[in-house]
Amino acid sequence: MTTVTTLGELTGDYVLDTARTRIGFVARHRLSTRVRGRFDEFEGTARLDGGDPSKSSVRLTIRAGSVRTGNRQRDEQLCRTFLEVDEHPAITFASTRVERRGDDGFAVTGDLTVRGVCRPVTVEFTLTGAEDGLRVAFAGGATIDRNDWGVNWNALTRVMVGPKVVLELDAAVVRRA
Repeated sequence: MTTVTTLGELTGDYVLDTARTRIGFVARHRLSTRVRGRFDEFEGTARLDGGDPSKSSVRLTIRAGSVRTGNRQRDEQLCRTFLEVDEHPAITFASTRVERRGDDGFAVTGDLTVRGVCRPVTVEFTLTGAEDGLRVAFAGGATIDRNDWGVNWNALTRVMVGPKVVLELDAAVVRRA
């Protein structure tokens, strides 16, 4: 991807390119190893305003049951006991504020809903490239405390799995025709 000359060229409505987007996470297990995972099914939209990024907005819906860590038994436990996907099939994020940070950085604050619990989260993003203003790529992340959303199972889990979860996003969006 090549970088565009001005942010103004990016103004428009976009849809998430799910084939070129990765939504992942990292959590500590037993305080010494990291478990990496991702979600395979999601959709989202963005309204980008290059002239005034504060007028931009983002919406994301993740199918909670699409979590993958490379271990089917762990994935099933995450779905059943941590995310309770039968009762809460979707994880959602809806932006409430977008701030520009430097030349290519953005802080996107919004409401993250997991297991029916909604809390504010700020995701730091960097514009990583654009193709003729038609496709735009961002990389970003945030660290959250899973306990804030009730993502826990039992007392043993509190010891075995660290409370901090790093969210990792490599997102590509395509301008709507």
